[in-house]
Parts: sequence; C-alpha cells; structure tokens
Amino acid sequence: MTPREQAQLRILKNLEDSPGISQRVLAERLGISLGKTNYLLKALLEKGLIKVGNFRRSGSKLGYLYLLTPQGIEQKLSLTRAYLARKEAEYEALRAEIAALHVELSTAADSNAPGEKSIQNPVTKP
Repeated sequence: MTPREQAQLRILKNLEDSPGISQRVLAERLGISLGKTNYLLKALLEKGLIKVGNFRRSGSKLGYLYLLTPQGIEQKLSLTRAYLARKEAEYEALRAEIAALHVELSTAADSNAPGEKSIQNPVTKP
C-alpha cells in the first residue's frame, strides 16, 4: 500500500465517520497540510469516490457535507483489506523474529549453565 493509498484510506474513514467535517479539522486529524488535504479530496471527488454537498451552518457560512459513493465504499473496503493484510504479514514476521530471539536466549543461557565458564567481553575505559 502506497503512502497515497494510506492517506486515501484515512480520509475515507474520517469522512464516513464525520461527513460534515471541515477540511481544516480533517487536515489536523491526518497530520497533513490543508493544501494536501484539499488536493486529496479533489482527487477522490474526480475518481467518483466521494460526493460533496453544500449546507448552511449559520447565516453567512457555507459548509460542505462529504459523502462516500458506492465506489468510495468499495475502495475503502479494498484499501482496508490491503492494509490489514500488510499489518498481519508484519505481525507474523515480528512473531517469528521474537521466537528466534527466545531460542537464541535460551540456547545462550543453556551454554552458560552452572559449572561451565562463560566468556565475557572485557570492558575498557578510555
């Protein structure tokens, strides 16, 4: 999953949870600039993954409502599956590495059993 796809997934999740969110708040939640947020939202709009509707918040302020289209929901699910698969692979790799380290430690502990001399590195001072 590319960084752009990760950003798209995060945006789609946020828009699904908070359709009336402002671009400024969205940018703060994502930890990216307002300009990049605007650029990514326009790209999602052009792809047909979201649609934007206007609504009035107060007398003179105009706001937007971001809604996921059916294609947007499908894309979000697809990106979520890819993200989950990557994280599960990372998890399994870490489990294997941890297991190998446990074996290494237990082997080292067995070889330094009582009655046997252990080799220690001398500490030198400058």
